[in-house]
Amino acid sequence: MNRLRRFGLLLGIAVTGICTGCDKPAAPPTGSTINPGEPTEAQPKLKTMKLWLGAEEMITEVARTPMQQHVGMMFRTNMAENTGMLFPLPATDQASFWMKNCPLPLSIAYIDPEGVIQEIHDLEPHNTNAVLSASDNIRFALETPQGWFGRHQIIRAWSCAPNTVR
Repeated sequence: MNRLRRFGLLLGIAVTGICTGCDKPAAPPTGSTINPGEPTEAQPKLKTMKLWLGAEEMITEVARTPMQQHVGMMFRTNMAENTGMLFPLPATDQASFWMKNCPLPLSIAYIDPEGVIQEIHDLEPHNTNAVLSASDNIRFALETPQGWFGRHQIIRAWSCAPNTVR
């Protein structure tokens, strides 16, 4: 466990150093007014980073800026099996994600500051209901193809270790 914590800490340091100031909306906006600033298409592929979850290697896009986090996986129509999108949150707190304009079924892991997965939730396409973490000790979120964690026997309390950002 000591080794896993050390790798988790490396994730926190590496991603926090690269990605401070990120934000994703906590809940959908109210009303039905169309915002002209809202995205209408998928964002280009973001810079990637290798993560290891146990023995599993995953290539993750890193949503570093507020706009990258806001758009996230919106409008994307495919996602390879061992890929994900990592969201370094601006502060350690309760996390909240939704699936506005996202046609793909996803799973999300809420990860603490040490890089340890605390919760895993399934997200349904286009669902604008917020999926809140039970914990208020969340610093990162990792979106994957739905069911990825189960297919790879990754459960709560696994540590994520980073490599380099490309």
